[in-house]
Amino acid sequence: MEKGKEKAKKQFKMPHTFVIIFVIIVSAVVLTWIIPGGEYARYANEKGIKVIDPTKFNYIKNTPVNPLMIPMYIVEAFIKNIDLLLVILFSGGAFHMLTKSEALQTVIAKLAKKFSNHIGVFIPILTLVFGLICTTQGVNMFIAFAPVMVMMSLALGLDSLCGVAIILLGGAIGFSTGTLNVSTTIISQKIADLPLYSGIGYRSICFVVYFIATNIYLVRYAKKVRKNPELSPMYDLDLKNELKETTNLENFGDMDGRKWAIILCLVAALGAIVYGCILLGWSLKEQSCIFLTLGIVVGIIAGFDANTICKEFLNGCKIMLGAAFIIGLARSIGSIMADGQIIDTVVHSLAKVLNLIPFYLQGVGMLIANTIINVFITSGSGQASVVMPIMIPLADLIGMTRQTTILAFNFGDGFCNYILPTSTALMGIIGAANIPYDRWMKFMWKCFVLWLVVGSVMIIIAQIIKLGPM
Repeated sequence: MEKGKEKAKKQFKMPHTFVIIFVIIVSAVVLTWIIPGGEYARYANEKGIKVIDPTKFNYIKNTPVNPLMIPMYIVEAFIKNIDLLLVILFSGGAFHMLTKSEALQTVIAKLAKKFSNHIGVFIPILTLVFGLICTTQGVNMFIAFAPVMVMMSLALGLDSLCGVAIILLGGAIGFSTGTLNVSTTIISQKIADLPLYSGIGYRSICFVVYFIATNIYLVRYAKKVRKNPELSPMYDLDLKNELKETTNLENFGDMDGRKWAIILCLVAALGAIVYGCILLGWSLKEQSCIFLTLGIVVGIIAGFDANTICKEFLNGCKIMLGAAFIIGLARSIGSIMADGQIIDTVVHSLAKVLNLIPFYLQGVGMLIANTIINVFITSGSGQASVVMPIMIPLADLIGMTRQTTILAFNFGDGFCNYILPTSTALMGIIGAANIPYDRWMKFMWKCFVLWLVVGSVMIIIAQIIKLGPM
C-alpha cells in the first residue's frame, strides 16, 4: 500500500517552469492555426496615439506560425530583451558580491532582531513603500531587490515566498490600481478624452482597499508559516537555500567602516535607479550600468583582489541565469500571437460577449475580458491602445462611464501579471529568488481570487455612483 501511495505522489509531480512555459509557447502556435486571423483598422488620433477603429474589423487570411520556427522565436526574444536580461545577470553579480562582503547580512540581522516580534507592522510598511513607488513605475524595476527581501524574510523566521511577496504584492497594488500610472491610466484617459489624472480620488480609495485586503492575507500567511514552517510550499527548498546560511542572527558582528561604506553604496545605487527611472527616464541599460559598477565597487571596498571580484561576480551572474532564461522564453509568446494575427480576433470576440452581460456586471465583464487579453498583450500601454478604442464606445452605448471602463482596464491589465508565467516582473523576481512557478502559485492563487473579488466590488460601486471624470 505504501509503495502504491509513493507512485501516486510521483505521478502528480509538477513539471519544471521551463516546461510549463514551453507548453504555453506550443499552445500559442497551435492557436494561430485554429483561431482565424483578424485585423482592426488603425490610425493616429488627434493626440498622436495610434489606436484602432472599433467599427472597422475584418477577418483576414490566416498566417499560422510554423512550429519549426519556435526556436527562432525564442532566440529573437532573447535578442530583443537583452537589456532586461543584462539587468538580471548584473544585479545577480552585484548582490552576490554584497553577500560575500557580509555587510548586507549584518544589517539584515540587526533589522530582523528589532522587528522580529512586529511582523504585523513591518510587512505592511514594506509593502506600502513598494506600492507607493509603483504608482508611477513597473514592478520589474525591483527584480534586483528579490535576494535582499528573501534574506530578510528568512532571517525573520519566514519563508522566501514572503520575501518576494512583499515586493510583488506591494508593487501590484501600486501599479494595478492605476493611481498615477502614465503607461496605463494616462494613455487610457487620452484615448477616452478624459482630463488627465481625473478619477484619482476613487483610484486612491481602491489603493487603500487593496492595501488592507492584501496585507491581511500576507500577514496571516507570514504568521502561519512562522508558527509552523512546514506549511510553506517552499519549506524543503528553503532548507537548502544558500541565502538561509547567511541569516543566522548570531553569526554577524557589529558594523565596521567597510560594511557601512558598502551599505551606503547599495543605498546610493538603488536610490539612483529609482530617481533615474522616475525623473530622468532611465531605461534598463542604465540600470545594468549601475549594477555592474556596484559589484566592482563593493568588491574593492570589501578588500577583494581583482581575481576574486571577477570570480564572485560571475558566480552571482550564474545564479540569475535561470531567471534570465525564463524571461527570454516567455517573451516569445507575444511575438508568436502577433505574427499569427490572432490578437485582434480575440479582442473582437470578447467585445461581442460583453454586450450580452447584465448592466451591473458589465464592468466586471470588462475586468475579466482585460484579464484574458493580458495573456496575449503583456504591455500595459500596448493593451490600452488596443482595447480602449473598443471599450470606450461600448461603455458609451451601455451607459457605463468612461472612468469606470478605465478602472476595469487597470485591474484587468495589472493584477493578473502576478500569476501569468509570461509576466516579466513575476518570473524575474521569483527566478531571482529561486522560487519555482508552481510553488508560487500554491501561495498566490487565493490572493488572486481575493483581488478579483475586491476589484469586482469596487467596479460595481463605481457603476452605481456613476464614477465621473474628476
